[in-house]
Amino acid sequence: MKAIDNKKLLWAVIALVVLSLLEFYSLIQQPTNNPPKKKENEQSHRAAYHFTAPDHWKNDPQRPIYVNGKYHYYYLYNKDYPKGNGTEWRHAVSEDLVHWKDKGVAIPKYTNENGDPWSGSIVIDKKNTAGFGKNAWIAILTQPSKDGSKQEQFLWYSTDNGKTFKSYSDMPIMTNPGTKDFRDPKIIWDTQHNKWIMTIAEGNKIGVYESDNLKDWKYTSGFSTENLGVLECPDLYMIRADDGTMKWVLGVSANGSTIGEPNTYAYWTGSFDGNTFAPDQEKPQWLDHGFDWYGGVTFEDGAASDPYEKRYALAWMNNWAYPHNTPTLKEGFNGMDSVTREIKLISRDGGAYYLASQPVKALEDLKGETKTYEKIEVDGSKTLDVKADVYQLETDINWKEAKNIGLRLRESDDKKRHIDVGINAADQYSYVNRSFTDHPDKENKFTESKAPFDAAKKKVHLKVIVDKTSIEVFVDDGKAVHSNLVYPRFEDEGISLFSDDGNATFHNLKVSHLKGN
Repeated sequence: MKAIDNKKLLWAVIALVVLSLLEFYSLIQQPTNNPPKKKENEQSHRAAYHFTAPDHWKNDPQRPIYVNGKYHYYYLYNKDYPKGNGTEWRHAVSEDLVHWKDKGVAIPKYTNENGDPWSGSIVIDKKNTAGFGKNAWIAILTQPSKDGSKQEQFLWYSTDNGKTFKSYSDMPIMTNPGTKDFRDPKIIWDTQHNKWIMTIAEGNKIGVYESDNLKDWKYTSGFSTENLGVLECPDLYMIRADDGTMKWVLGVSANGSTIGEPNTYAYWTGSFDGNTFAPDQEKPQWLDHGFDWYGGVTFEDGAASDPYEKRYALAWMNNWAYPHNTPTLKEGFNGMDSVTREIKLISRDGGAYYLASQPVKALEDLKGETKTYEKIEVDGSKTLDVKADVYQLETDINWKEAKNIGLRLRESDDKKRHIDVGINAADQYSYVNRSFTDHPDKENKFTESKAPFDAAKKKVHLKVIVDKTSIEVFVDDGKAVHSNLVYPRFEDEGISLFSDDGNATFHNLKVSHLKGN
């Protein structure tokens, strides 16, 4: 009996060693959730005040919701990047839309055969229409289901205030209607018609659906587009213009590059009767004219007494033309959002309307030392006696005959490397040109972003926010915005003013260093 017991013991020990070795091997093969530690005094490309992935990868933001004094933000996150393996929903919270606290993964991937969660939206079911309880959190999102990898819609719900979500069913609540693209459901409660409304991206069309219980959906109409590529991340909401008019806005992430338009967030103002959206104009307007403002979402100011006066907006700062070209990979992460903006609807002559953007006011709290220049005359170029890599610059510029006026930012000491922000008065456009510094587009197709500008008024107000790897430019009241990724060298911190073919005057120029969040 002892010999038998010893033999059993020996085999048990061998099995334990083998299992331990296998577990160790699996651990070292898996990517860690923690980025590589920086050496002391080592410089970093991680943004100072933009939201970034804690590690690995992030892309599409999901519309934040406001509950009990905090904004709850979910975004697509991949802990296995760069090895692929799909996304899941990670959660962060903020009180001011600038400082964020990570809460970890809320909707995990591959919990069943439906695969990984893609984009969708969350609503608070205040009236318990879905039957999961009053004020349950309901997420409806796309998953490429086991049924031939079709894009279909699934429901997840939370009864612990969004910390964790449970899958309602392994079966979709919306089956694929026979189209390749069927994704990114965006849900709102239509207070005018007392029902849930969903918009969903279906190729070059936005489908509109209705429901009274968030589980059963009926198609009501479609909004088709031309020359905007495959649409993603639709958006539908009501907002009050500055003249008091109530308008509906339909937005979508679209690619207008083939017709000389941006690859960002296209939108139309119009009306919505509960079934069909009717646009005011055929062609879309654009919420951003840069190269890196995609998957944009807008959301209500949860603390406002009037939810229709303004909205907030943010987007993923990247472009599917070059998603993996970033120096942050050396630090173990890839993914950043734009700053949150405040958007308002502005009326103009002829009964038309546009959305104007400005950085969220809480960014002002990050301001540190500020250098002010009351008036600078420039004919040619002048370099300021201030250097910075993380800051806000604001100025008014006037000119008469000058043809090209603006700023050279993140400039090298030898003046060879810089980012140009300016107004081409001769050809009537504002621009950001990143071709003179490092940037993500290795093919150099996307180097100068442009937006129409009425140069006849011969003046402009520029607000520019610069971070380690980004620049966002707000022209005048923010009708035109340029959001671009840039990768200047750490030592490039100069600021110069320029005016070609004539004199320009820079008034009330302020450079405010911004502290990290």
